[in-house]
Amino acid sequence: MKKIIILGAGAMGSAFTVPCIDNKNDVTLVGTHLEEQVINNINNNNNFHEVLKFNLPKELKIKTFDHFSNILKTKPDLIVIGVSSKGIEWAANEISKNLNKDTKILLLTKGLTIIDDRFETLVEKFRLILNKNKIENVNISAVAGPCLASGLANKIKSSVVIANNDKNIAKQIGEMISTNYYSVEISNDLVGVEVCAAIKNLYSMIIGASEGLSSAEASKEIKNKYFLNTAASLMYRSVYEMCYFTKSLNGNVETVYGLAGLGDLYVSAAGGRNSKMGKLLGEGYDYKDAKERFMKNDTVEGAELALEIGTKVLKEFDRNKIPLMRSLIEAIIENKKLNIEW
Repeated sequence: MKKIIILGAGAMGSAFTVPCIDNKNDVTLVGTHLEEQVINNINNNNNFHEVLKFNLPKELKIKTFDHFSNILKTKPDLIVIGVSSKGIEWAANEISKNLNKDTKILLLTKGLTIIDDRFETLVEKFRLILNKNKIENVNISAVAGPCLASGLANKIKSSVVIANNDKNIAKQIGEMISTNYYSVEISNDLVGVEVCAAIKNLYSMIIGASEGLSSAEASKEIKNKYFLNTAASLMYRSVYEMCYFTKSLNGNVETVYGLAGLGDLYVSAAGGRNSKMGKLLGEGYDYKDAKERFMKNDTVEGAELALEIGTKVLKEFDRNKIPLMRSLIEAIIENKKLNIEW
């Protein structure tokens, strides 16, 4: 039995407790400093998670953040980070206070950022913050793949890939968390897996926009019936651009065709917040209007990524190489109607 701490009581962090418990681990879910009410509600309602609409396992320990420091002192085998991309810096600083250097860290959080005018993965950002806090040589892995939180909580068969430059470490984590419904592949292409996991959010927005973009003349009814022609074209072009962008950031092109790339793109484009925002953009709404009117309290990862790395992408990447990505970034940054020429 391994000791696992999961920081972040959102949908995915909470759903992730299910395979960890089923694999006979000692698991504690800790809410962030912003989730005290969420944790109290779960504890007071038979472990019912309001977002997942699901009762978390009865064996699960569920704690508010004020317990986190003491829990870290118990020297867990694995710390799983389930906060939003905006919370990564906070999480790294908090973990630095009582981290055992032998504890493995796994990021559920996906994204890219800019550090010293360079594209960097969130694993690298996390590592740099730990180093700044004089915590060095900590092993950090990332997980990605076509796995929606509600499906995982309900034990729907799902597959993910765990990435670490050291495959043996990825394998060890996989053995801690895999079950008959949650299968794990391993990869040493940490950069490629993280890049794909991040940019698939952009491309799922683009594919989500396919109905609105499918014709300038057809009626809404006709577009609703036949837009899959356009969706398929955008899917093909998205994968092509993902290969180019991933290779440009020193990831492996093969990773794009795996779970972190094509697999995750498929499930994200089929539904979810990014796809929903894409549909609104395809219908002609500008980003700020769509966010305010229809998704005010939702985190749209693709839009946040566009705002995070967009200026550098527009500056450094040729439109002829990534026309879809550039068009979407321009629409979000400049808050203008999405228009794609492909």
